Amino acid sequence: MSEMIPIYRAHFKRSFALELQYRASLVIWALSALVEPVLYVAVWRTVALAQGGQVGDYDVSDFAAYFLAVLLVSHLTFSWIMWEYEFRIREGLLSQALLRPIHPIHSDIADNLAYKLIALVVLLPAMVVMALLFRPTFHPQPWALVAFLPTLALAFVLRFLFEWALALSAFWTTRIGAINQVYFFVLVFMSGRISPLSLLPPPIQTLASFLPFRWMLAFPVELVLGRLTPTDLWLGLAAQLGWIAVALGLLTVVWRFGVRQYTGVGS
Repeated sequence: MSEMIPIYRAHFKRSFALELQYRASLVIWALSALVEPVLYVAVWRTVALAQGGQVGDYDVSDFAAYFLAVLLVSHLTFSWIMWEYEFRIREGLLSQALLRPIHPIHSDIADNLAYKLIALVVLLPAMVVMALLFRPTFHPQPWALVAFLPTLALAFVLRFLFEWALALSAFWTTRIGAINQVYFFVLVFMSGRISPLSLLPPPIQTLASFLPFRWMLAFPVELVLGRLTPTDLWLGLAAQLGWIAVALGLLTVVWRFGVRQYTGVGS
């Protein structure tokens, strides 16, 4: 691990400088991330007001808090690697990465973290404006706030490893857009991105608890909102670590067989 620190430092500096070259694009992407949660807040506020101000155990202010937390957690955990890996393979760009003495995933992690750090400069003030408009209410316990950062970090690791493994399907098919769309469809519903999971039918809630998607997003969101007990926390951490082990094993196997089959093409 000590040997990787200077490597990550160098990658991060390069990624940070590269992101700063596209400041206008960065602002556009960061602001576009606000559209979805603002839309969901507006929809659920309308539904809640039509039903006397509450849906399930969420009132209007709770919905605002939920989707504000979803915005932050989603930004800090998402990755785009599954959308671009087919281009790397199709154009032969992966050949350059394979010649380097370290695994290509490290460069992608540095790129991901650099973008998120810079985008926060735009996203955080926008979240403050959103909070002033929708008046969210949070009720976290002190222990939940302490546990939020570890669960957030594990959610990032889980989602990054899982989606990196999914991206490697491009070794066998040069077009993985359909695979990505199916994955994103399931992720949106099962992670709590469009609705709190507690508002879904009980069978769907049970299924979501056994899939990895809840632990990528809804778990840290529910924690920071004060909706989990200490027992829920430990069970959630166990689920995150278990799925991380599965994702890491899957990535290792798929990478090993995929590289053997890779043929550099393109320019």
